[in-house]
Amino acid sequence: MALPPLSAPVPHSVGVNRPSRVLPALACDSHMHIFDPRFAPSPHWQRTPPDAPVAAYRQLQQRLGTARTVVVTPSTYGTDNACTLDALNQFGDSARGVAVVAQDVADAELDRLAAHRVRGLRVNFVSPQSWGETTPEMLTTLVRKVARHRACGGWHIQVFAHPGQIVALAPVLQALPVPLVIDHLGRIDPAEGPSAAAYGVLRRLLDGGNTWVKLSGAYMRSAMHGPTYADMLPLGRALVRAAPERLVWGSDWPHTTEAPGTVNDADLVDLLRAWAGADAAMDRILVDNPADLYDF
Repeated sequence: MALPPLSAPVPHSVGVNRPSRVLPALACDSHMHIFDPRFAPSPHWQRTPPDAPVAAYRQLQQRLGTARTVVVTPSTYGTDNACTLDALNQFGDSARGVAVVAQDVADAELDRLAAHRVRGLRVNFVSPQSWGETTPEMLTTLVRKVARHRACGGWHIQVFAHPGQIVALAPVLQALPVPLVIDHLGRIDPAEGPSAAAYGVLRRLLDGGNTWVKLSGAYMRSAMHGPTYADMLPLGRALVRAAPERLVWGSDWPHTTEAPGTVNDADLVDLLRAWAGADAAMDRILVDNPADLYDF
């Protein structure tokens, strides 16, 4: 049974409806971003960031019924994680972070990030980065730092890449000595779905037991869009069948890849419900899996 609709929309989220079911206690949004005008964007970033502070995101939590969150440093801030760390301080123990760092990051900086409840490093092959082009060598360098850094016990590497890049990186990804998280469904084209070469790589990685996939950003490749994102159903359902114990869900709020006024976050929760097929599987993805991955 859903809760009554809102009286007004949440910032950066269309509509006033709530998800079609009340979410379980401690449900986690495992991928979102905070943009706060107190923190200046990186000089490399050409777009004006949205005004999306912690207070606005808390309204989304109330709408959806989530209690935990994972704040991911957006490319907007380059390797400056100050906005993310400030948000983590505001959220307290109900939040964890994923940071962006340069490949020459010092162990002392990783210590500092760990003390603020950061639990992973994001390596982005898709969006413009402050250092220029991201390379496989940068990925492996950061992996080695995480693997040997004692303060980072339980940390993971999060990779955002195009499907072709995932295929090309497959030998590297399969050999990682730390847990791997693949962003945004691997950006797989729904027209290909489970038949895509990148899905085959994801499936082998999942079968290896060291990889997680974020069920997020469905709108990035969907040709049908909301409210159902029907063309994304086969891909999400195939991932749930393959490894329900290593999937997490994220809203990707405030949806900076999309035109303003086009994304309804309640629809995204309902899409997860359609992918999961059963409330028990949905609850595992929202509660148990992120608790394991992010050390809640």
